[in-house]
Amino acid sequence: MSQPGDLLSATMVARVVPDVTGLDKQFDYLVPEGLRARVAPGCMVRVPLHGRRVGGWVISVGPTSADLPVDKLMPIAKWSGVGPSPEIIELARWAAIRWGVNRLRPFLVSASPPTMVGSVPGGGAGRRVTAGSQLDSQLGSALDSPVDWGVRRISPNTDPLPIVLDAVAAGPTLVIHPAHAAARAIAARLRRQGLTVALVPDEWARAAAGVDVVVGSRAAVWAPCPGMAAVVVLDEHDEALQEERSPTWHARDVAIERARRAGASCVLVSPAPTVTALHWAGDRFQRQPLGTEREGWPLVEIIDRSDEEPWKRSLVTSPLIRQLRDNSRRVVCVLNTVGRARLLACRSCRSLQRCERCDAAVAQNDTGTLVCGRCDLQRPPVCQQCGSGALALVKRGVTRVREELEAAAGRPVVAVTATTVDIPEADVYVGTEAVLHRLRSADVVAFLDLDAELLAPRYRAAEQALVLLVRAARLVGPRSGGGRLLVQTHLPNHEVLQSARFADPSRLARPESARRELLGLPPFRALAVVEGAGADEFAVATGLEAAYTSTGVLLRAESWDDLGRALAATPRPRGSRLRIEVDPPRR
Repeated sequence: MSQPGDLLSATMVARVVPDVTGLDKQFDYLVPEGLRARVAPGCMVRVPLHGRRVGGWVISVGPTSADLPVDKLMPIAKWSGVGPSPEIIELARWAAIRWGVNRLRPFLVSASPPTMVGSVPGGGAGRRVTAGSQLDSQLGSALDSPVDWGVRRISPNTDPLPIVLDAVAAGPTLVIHPAHAAARAIAARLRRQGLTVALVPDEWARAAAGVDVVVGSRAAVWAPCPGMAAVVVLDEHDEALQEERSPTWHARDVAIERARRAGASCVLVSPAPTVTALHWAGDRFQRQPLGTEREGWPLVEIIDRSDEEPWKRSLVTSPLIRQLRDNSRRVVCVLNTVGRARLLACRSCRSLQRCERCDAAVAQNDTGTLVCGRCDLQRPPVCQQCGSGALALVKRGVTRVREELEAAAGRPVVAVTATTVDIPEADVYVGTEAVLHRLRSADVVAFLDLDAELLAPRYRAAEQALVLLVRAARLVGPRSGGGRLLVQTHLPNHEVLQSARFADPSRLARPESARRELLGLPPFRALAVVEGAGADEFAVATGLEAAYTSTGVLLRAESWDDLGRALAATPRPRGSRLRIEVDPPRR
């Protein structure tokens, strides 16, 4: 009969994170004798939990301790497949604190294959790029000066593939692009270069086996990449690199930390690098020659409207009309305002139209009804002060502007918003910024009211406005092909417009960095927003610096680690329904 000591030494226990939404706990399970050869940190299993079987991840395996009640532990029911490596699990532990959630499941979900993988092919999935190889010669890579840590600024229309190929010369490379379609195109181009490529998540097993390049969108930053020598994040400025759901992790920050842990190079590529990226890089910054970068931008025409009478102002200006009436040019107009009007005033008494219930400004929908965006109260289009029905559209919406553009252009104009399903062929379009994503090309992109973006109540407003210009620049192409941006503004000397005009985003980055440091905003201090029932009580319990807003609480700390630890360690109030955004993109 076995002695207690023999039993303890022979018993193996696995700690498992169940794949159950809302269950933020880890549980211990016995490892059956028949599964010991397969159960290891990172593998995916099925375990009994509350009378049913659920999936989960093994995050550690070891002999039981004397204080663990072995006789009460249940065994693992089934080994399901290969999952994240132990290195990725440790990265997830770091991310759980960095984004203040103290739970691993959200990160392990992103790091796992979309379907169960029974085994990983041995011996790698293809050849490697090595010094002196014929493939290396074809790529033109200089192995004596490999890609290193830092930021590389390129023009909106510069092909980033040579930067990726330089990175591949150093060894297996992980490439992240915010758009999955673009990642797929990059993977196809790399394959044509003779490289072995895994496009994740679909080719997760191939990536785990080892290839030259692993390519994917945001979640690919958690993908396997054995022997990783470099990480390349393309379009580092794109908000799609940040997870929208809580925890709001950012692929750029995960890539930087992963590269640091692996001793790999990390390069962030963008036409308009964020202040966060530039602050991280320090003096590790490279840009194209001035002439080359300038040629990659379209012509930028700034229409100064600062001397116009605001009550008689129209968004259809004379320079815009000239472009609209040129039948040889495809024109795209951008206005981030849906409906007919977002702000109205009475032509008789000149009072702004507000909601009689909550005093918020009312908007006009497509049917002409005035609607409060705060409390949803509706009323007929009449002034509540004097009863006049003559209302001026101080801030027009896409629907109303489409009618004005069509009258000015003398040709059909198609309106495009985020909810538009089918987009018919046309020569003139108007829409929210969604139109920049839905069309493939244009000759002219006109921003009808960029001031709404420049002056938005968000600390990243200027950066985000420049990103809109970058997207438009890619739509129209470089100046050599006749590409043109038309920007209507009351702030012609704004740093964003001068950055685009002179093809030099540093004209924005330098003063923007100084402002954020002065105001204690990211990346110089850490910021989070907490909303929902119980937000005020939770904010007080964290002990962090707090500022109360109409929708929640802004919390600030000296560093991301301080912020994350405070958020993770603070218990949620009973009955609370909190949403926490760390480094919120639209605040």
